[in-house]
Amino acid sequence: MSEKIRIIGGNRLEGEVQISGAKNAVLKLMAAALLTKGETKIYNVPELTDVVIMLNVIEQLGVKTKYDKKEKSIIIDATEITNICASYELVSRMRASFIILGALVGRCREAIVALPGGCAIGERKVDFHIKGLEALGTNIKIENGYVHARASKLEGSDIYLDIPSVGATENIMLASVLAEGSTRIQNAAQEPEIIDLANFLNAMGAEIIGAGTSEIIINGVKQEQLKPIEYTTIPDRIEAGTYMAAFAVTRGKGIIKNIFPNHLTFYTSKLSKMGVDIKLIEPTTLEVSCKRRLEAINIITQPYPGFPTDLQSMAMALATTADGVSIITESLYENRFMQVPELRKMGADIHQERNHALVKGVKSLTGANLKASDLRAGASLVVAALMAEGESIIDNIYHIDRGYELIEEKFKAIGADILRINQNDDVTNNSKGRIISEPQL
Repeated sequence: MSEKIRIIGGNRLEGEVQISGAKNAVLKLMAAALLTKGETKIYNVPELTDVVIMLNVIEQLGVKTKYDKKEKSIIIDATEITNICASYELVSRMRASFIILGALVGRCREAIVALPGGCAIGERKVDFHIKGLEALGTNIKIENGYVHARASKLEGSDIYLDIPSVGATENIMLASVLAEGSTRIQNAAQEPEIIDLANFLNAMGAEIIGAGTSEIIINGVKQEQLKPIEYTTIPDRIEAGTYMAAFAVTRGKGIIKNIFPNHLTFYTSKLSKMGVDIKLIEPTTLEVSCKRRLEAINIITQPYPGFPTDLQSMAMALATTADGVSIITESLYENRFMQVPELRKMGADIHQERNHALVKGVKSLTGANLKASDLRAGASLVVAALMAEGESIIDNIYHIDRGYELIEEKFKAIGADILRINQNDDVTNNSKGRIISEPQL
């Protein structure tokens, strides 16, 4: 039965929030674990639908996995890979699972991986992934919705990306770890998740230099040089940014723990300009508060270290009740304003023209029946509902469950009036139905 989230807005949020492990990092670490034989253990793994999907993808390859709920860790035993095909049924549900392609090509020299799915936020081609793997010596054909990749051997190469694609950078990194010679990725993505992947691979025995800059060099190593490791995932900067926004719009005050502040420098700067007070309490702890009405802001989404596209919808939610007119430009994905019609239902004054949105701040939002169209748009509706007057019901929350661990439990702990309900408006057992169990294929 379909679940929804019910929120009675207007409560001032106050308290502490512990940020979970980064979804966009842990999924790639899980794929990277396929490069080495033996048991790799990853800590700080969030309880998310996407993690379950990736576990299913990996198990489909014949790899053994074990999730420890109490420890929030995953053991991946990739001693044997008995299948090199990642099915459409799984990969089409989550774009990040396409990263399995680079890992399989690197380890097995062969892969059959379905073309990816995920949130419908715009066209995200895999051309850069494919061209990068071809430059390493992989022969690739696309047939019936599947990428067929095979390489008799992999050789390092100089690869220039027309845009700093995160997924392409990661796929090329994974494939080139076991290639002969050196690979240089120019115009590489610089996101913290890229650095985390490089640190993980280097701990396994890889030789990667320059992660976090526009040029990454991977010196290929032999299979026997890679060893299984234990590794802790970085905190989720997008989840952290979401809770920062929630404290701000409710005129609240909160402590956000397990956060790497330098991963959110641009976002934090914009919030400060809007009137949010942000203080560094400890190296991984921020205090966020706001006592007054926010001020309008102009933002343009850009690849890291610019303003994150994943937090654009959050900035728009903040701007709906800010003083003045905000201009928000989405430069990365053409369909990433899908929260706009839902925010308008709540009384927001938003004029959209292609990839630009003019947001004129109104006095307040009112509750409404809403639908999450994708992961980040859905999260922005939660934030908007928390500050709105009256009741909001958010449908299609499976999108939100893909990227936010126990979201209603965390918000309830800091004072939100929030419940997970079923289709008949009966209160369900919160998020217990989403706790990760060992996936069944």
